[in-house]
Amino acid sequence: MIELPASYKEYLADKSQMFVDTVRPVLMQSAAEKLHGVRVVYNPGSTGHQAHLDDTLPFGVVLEDID
Repeated sequence: MIELPASYKEYLADKSQMFVDTVRPVLMQSAAEKLHGVRVVYNPGSTGHQAHLDDTLPFGVVLEDID
């Protein structure tokens, strides 16, 4: 079982379940590979948040951004 690093757990701690369900798969992928951090992008409108691995961020870092 893949364990999320403490920084990812802290990031998710105060988020809604819907948000967690959206970004958790990418956080899990990052934790499995241990190569890159995660960028969480907010898209105004119906699409909401999206997350993706970001090779400019070190593993364990989550950065929120606006698309």
